[in-house]
Amino acid sequence: MRADEASPAPRVLIYSHDTFGLGHLRRSRAIANAIVSCNRGARAMIVSGSPVIDRYAFAPGVHTVRLPPVTKFPDGGYASLDGSTPLARTVEQRSALIVRTFAAFEPDLIIVDKEPSGFHGELLPVLERAAASGTRLVLGLRDVLDDADRLVPEWERKGAAETMARFYDEIWVYGLSRIHEPLAALPMDPEMAARIAGRLIYTGYLRRAVPEMRAGREEPAIASGPFVLVTPGGGGDGAALIDWVIAAYEADPGIPLPCLIAFGPFLDGATRDGFTARIGGLMGRIAAITFDSQIEFLMRKAAGVVAMGGYNTFCEILSFDLRAILVPRTEPRREQAIRALAAEQLGLARVLLESEGRAPERMAAALRALPDQTEPSRVLVPGLLDGLDAVARRVRALASPGAERPCVRAFS
Repeated sequence: MRADEASPAPRVLIYSHDTFGLGHLRRSRAIANAIVSCNRGARAMIVSGSPVIDRYAFAPGVHTVRLPPVTKFPDGGYASLDGSTPLARTVEQRSALIVRTFAAFEPDLIIVDKEPSGFHGELLPVLERAAASGTRLVLGLRDVLDDADRLVPEWERKGAAETMARFYDEIWVYGLSRIHEPLAALPMDPEMAARIAGRLIYTGYLRRAVPEMRAGREEPAIASGPFVLVTPGGGGDGAALIDWVIAAYEADPGIPLPCLIAFGPFLDGATRDGFTARIGGLMGRIAAITFDSQIEFLMRKAAGVVAMGGYNTFCEILSFDLRAILVPRTEPRREQAIRALAAEQLGLARVLLESEGRAPERMAAALRALPDQTEPSRVLVPGLLDGLDAVARRVRALASPGAERPCVRAFS
């Protein structure tokens, strides 16, 4: 126990590289909030590259450090967000800041989101220091990473399996093996595969709840009655989904429920203006907002949701028992499509694939049928939303002073 602490409450550092969108930050926030809520006196520090981290509220005991942000191009490449700094220099700055945060915060446990060695290897210096000091290390993975044809060469190039085997005490998958096994496709020799399998834990999905309402919160009038919520997450790659929904309402005046579109903070401004002009001609059947950092309130009220099928939105669909139409992207990753099609097989959602045509009538028919879809809660999937409880238990086991290395097991 540290001299400045009166109790053995754990300190947990969460690394979330956040090069694009909102997904990594929102997942890390849910985990951090659960850790401090379920472990008395615990503190969590999120280190994130998200440019919108300051627009989110966090539970008492959760603190944040913002890394110099980078941006991701449609072809999968990256650059510094400010455009004037070479990417290599930005990575150096980020890595140095992570090291300083580790030294100042002195965590008992580090949870790394998705990237075993961090963005462009920026986390390796901290992994080395953590291993030398006895700080526990956990890699947290969403349920689906990507299609094997894309994932395998990427992770081989990064040496991801070697990094996992060398540094990490446990690997948490925030999902269920019956929906997807994200590491199953990675080629590993039998010894390494056995080492990693022995550290693998399927936690279940991360249940979401309505946060404490911020003072002065306002919602559009359309949310006062039954409505469909359309959310492409951060919005940076959601223009096609929004266009398809608007086109459906333009083509079919008989869609029974109005809809509210949350554009997302990263939707291109000119594209947003074009959508706003089209919405203005639909006689109040569609309303739009740019961004809501407490979108859980709208989720809870909505009669159904149309979304792309990102991890966090999927967790919210399950948590708020929402009828859902998923329109997953397939570039530059197939992650959303893999998750969406698995969910449809279980009866948890309906999927519309753009590859099968974007005729407005297809979306209109799905919107007409949405009120009669089966809610996710009608499908019995054991352990489906146990993720945050499992995370809190593992934090207690790993981060308690004097805790021995656990005998880990995989469960689903």
